[in-house]
Amino acid sequence: MLERPLQTSSTTLSTRLDAVIDGAIAAERIVGAVVLVRRNGQPIYTRAAGLADRETGSPMREDAQFRLASVSKLFVAAAAMALVEQGKLDLDRPIAEWLPHFEPRFGGEPAAISLRHLLTHTSGLGYGFLEPDDGPLHRAGVSDGMDRTGITLAENLSRLAGAPLLFRPGTRFCYSLALDVAGALIEAATGLALPQAVQMLVTEPLGLNDTGFSVADPTRLAAAYADDTPRPRRMREPDLVPFLPDLPGLRMDPSRAFDEQAFPSGGAGMTGSASDTMELLEALRSGGGPLMPPEHAAEMARDQIAGLDIEGSPGWGYGLGFSILRDATAAGVTESPGAWRWGGAYGHSWFVDPIRGLTLVAFTNTALEGMSNGGRFSADLSRALYAAIGP
Repeated sequence: MLERPLQTSSTTLSTRLDAVIDGAIAAERIVGAVVLVRRNGQPIYTRAAGLADRETGSPMREDAQFRLASVSKLFVAAAAMALVEQGKLDLDRPIAEWLPHFEPRFGGEPAAISLRHLLTHTSGLGYGFLEPDDGPLHRAGVSDGMDRTGITLAENLSRLAGAPLLFRPGTRFCYSLALDVAGALIEAATGLALPQAVQMLVTEPLGLNDTGFSVADPTRLAAAYADDTPRPRRMREPDLVPFLPDLPGLRMDPSRAFDEQAFPSGGAGMTGSASDTMELLEALRSGGGPLMPPEHAAEMARDQIAGLDIEGSPGWGYGLGFSILRDATAAGVTESPGAWRWGGAYGHSWFVDPIRGLTLVAFTNTALEGMSNGGRFSADLSRALYAAIGP
């Protein structure tokens, strides 16, 4: 595929993106942010802005670390695909071959879930924050991976398996704890704890030192804030952050990042930097780098759920670990069809536009405003970037 040359001056690009970032900070919609953009692999914008910690007045820095929330899914999906390449996992064989004690049921019968089902959120599993307080996952005491419960990964999955599946695997899309199950699958396939497996399969081959299941440098970890009026409030420990109307919200505990006993949640439990996430996205965009061959990277970026819709997200499909843009008009976004996008509840968003050769990573310390679909910030950045680049 031919990559288009950049058609705008760096001054215009910086002016437009600076205006979005400075406007969000001035309006007190976010506290701080790190925003990185690359075009055809070359950095064209890098900025740290605002405050990492408002109460101490500490400025945001480019190498700040963040609680990744669902950005963790990108790293765990890449680790799983690296194991597929090595022949230690298979996308379509039942995961019961590796996890014989994980036996969720649908209609009273055991359900055959595959790794592909897990990575595309078509397994029939759910998330506690997407159900009412009396829902089955809450009744079973299942953790969504951002609170502190004192249970192990094995215990959480045992509780999850005891709740009935929402649908037969492969028949619907539902955002879920599937990447936590994929994390256990990675452990079973490698014989390693998930933090060590992700390090071996992803971060070490890419030379990434800031991302993992423990904080690499606590002095660089940005404080966590939640949307509020007249300005974001510092998150409590623990906290309940509103997410969808008529649902209880996200159970989050920023102190989990320092808890060495917290189970490694493959869907939400990592910390890391914006630059590390950029390196992983660029490795996948350019064909897999040292992690996997081009055909596996391309499979991750292929819409896997043709014929299925993502409720509340028109115009989007889903690949192996992130969403894939089907229709920009229906989705109301500026990226090209085939672009990849996801983010994290602590206030992060990223996207890759392979046609335009663009990769953008925007990490904030403000939930949910900084998250993809969480507020204006992510969409405003995207519009400003494409306005600067032109058709």
